[in-house]
Amino acid sequence: MKKPLLYLFIFSVLLNIFTYMYFTKKSKFEEDRIENFQKESKAKKDSIASLNSKLQEADYFSLPYNDNAIEYYENFDVNQLSSEVRDEIMSLNTAPNGNSLTKYDPIDGNKPIINKIKILNHRWIIADFTIGNAWGEVLIKYFKNEGKPTEFETIETFIYPNTLK
Repeated sequence: MKKPLLYLFIFSVLLNIFTYMYFTKKSKFEEDRIENFQKESKAKKDSIASLNSKLQEADYFSLPYNDNAIEYYENFDVNQLSSEVRDEIMSLNTAPNGNSLTKYDPIDGNKPIINKIKILNHRWIIADFTIGNAWGEVLIKYFKNEGKPTEFETIETFIYPNTLK
């Protein structure tokens, strides 16, 4: 009768030791996991803050973030104005000889087409254009008057020489 009690006692001691070890390691594992998550979270927050800072710096020359330019267009909705100006420039791409703002004629049957536009402020636009494989940039001055079409004037245009082949 004493042997089964002894075995039962040894078994319960072993069961308690294994249970203690299991929960101790589980607790340590969870603490490490939470600590790693907090480190990753901090790193990601720092990365997001850095990216936001870079984005703000990149948008410094952009109409929606330029307070002086927004004041200049106090009678306009700046987002709507930006869309209208973009649409007007892009509509010039459909002309038979391509977009006239680039000041280039078609090359090898390819007409100049403006691809990307960035409205810098209330007066200037920079745009990227292509003529077949050749590509370049153009600086455009614009005037937006209420009730009238936008007036565009090409200030400077440039084709990258290494793309002319």
